[in-house]
Amino acid sequence: MGLPKIAVVILNWNGKSWLSKFLPSVTQHSLPTDAYEVDVVVADNCSTDDSVAYVKKHHPAVSVVENAYNAGYAGGYNLALQQVQADVFVLLNSDVEVTPGWLHAPVMRLLQNDEIACVQPKICSYQQKNFLEYAGGAGGFIDRFGYPFCRGRIFSTLEEDTRQYNTPTEIFWASGACLFVKASCFREAGELDEDFFAHMEEIDLCWRLKNLGYTCWYEPSSLVYHVGGGTLQSINPRKTYLNFRNNLFMLVKNLPRSFFTRTILLRMILDGIAAIKFVFQGNPRHAYAVFSAHMSFYRHFTRMYKKRPEGDWLQKKLKLSCVYRRLVVFDYYVKGKTMFSTLKDKDFY
Repeated sequence: MGLPKIAVVILNWNGKSWLSKFLPSVTQHSLPTDAYEVDVVVADNCSTDDSVAYVKKHHPAVSVVENAYNAGYAGGYNLALQQVQADVFVLLNSDVEVTPGWLHAPVMRLLQNDEIACVQPKICSYQQKNFLEYAGGAGGFIDRFGYPFCRGRIFSTLEEDTRQYNTPTEIFWASGACLFVKASCFREAGELDEDFFAHMEEIDLCWRLKNLGYTCWYEPSSLVYHVGGGTLQSINPRKTYLNFRNNLFMLVKNLPRSFFTRTILLRMILDGIAAIKFVFQGNPRHAYAVFSAHMSFYRHFTRMYKKRPEGDWLQKKLKLSCVYRRLVVFDYYVKGKTMFSTLKDKDFY
């Protein structure tokens, strides 16, 4: 048998500027070792700029997979990864700068532990490199009502990286900005859910992997810097729509039966409050995005519900490690708990 194969796969859509800025660091710091082989792949989502021509001309050692249409984050990766042969996929955003040695620790953690399906590095901000970054920070968690947050980032509050999260640990979800996942686990879980298009599909994937008995981990000795908002700006109502809708999709697919009804009903109320808050903040387009998200959720409820796994897993504790028992929205906005360190260990499953 040969060495394990690692494929660093960068999904691109009209991102020549990002590729020209960050692909050199990826090729420079993604070299094979005595323990594994490495291929760097650009998966192009039917770009209309000259991204593909740029890669072929300036980075001939990088493989290019060309999708026939823009299938979004989830569909784009699914289409591309069907054409990539590897033992470990590294899903890497095009607006990420990697650092020396970034591959080794996450890859070895995956290769040496059968129970671990995916790993995330420490993700810091490219603009403020001493701060953890919004999209992943030091690993993702959720509360029991489905609100995602990170070590180092709760809602809009980012923490400075003072090495407070420099211990490897289990997490609930790994960021799609830089996601190491075993190819076999990725396929066993059913790949990314293309109904999401973009946003939160990595959380859904990690939840499904936990349902299968696997764990996700954070590896701080691997460091990357993420620009963030490179493909869809945070102020865009489209992002608001996708985040609210996809979070509801994820809950319907994965919540245990004992939490299902009350959690969904409470989320209806909380989302309504969020929409009202947008109105009073002078952001009616975002309020409408929340309304549109719910309309889409209602239309697709049955289809999402049918994706729930069969069997007795619904009656079990559902591998609830790394889930916050309380409502993080309340603790953040009412109690002022804006730092992960202010959340008590006893309040986590």
